Amino acid sequence: MDKELILQQFDEIENRLEKLVAVCKSHEASNLELKNKILVLEEELQEKIEKENSYIQERDIVKSKIDSLLSRLSDIT
Repeated sequence: MDKELILQQFDEIENRLEKLVAVCKSHEASNLELKNKILVLEEELQEKIEKENSYIQERDIVKSKIDSLLSRLSDIT
C-alpha cells in the first residue's frame, strides 16, 4: 500500500511539473514577443526623435531667415 501511495505521489508531482513546464514555455514565448515589440517601438521612437530634431533645425533656419528679412525691412524703412 505504501508503495502505491508513493507511486501515486510521484505521478502527481510529474503531472504538476509538466504543467509548470508548459506554463514556463508559454511565458517564454510571450516574453520573446514583448521583447521584439519593445525593439520595434524603440526603433519607431528613434525615428520620431530624428524627425523632431530635423523639424527643429528647419524651424530654426526659417526663423533665422525671417528675422534677417525683417531686419532688412526695418533698415529700409
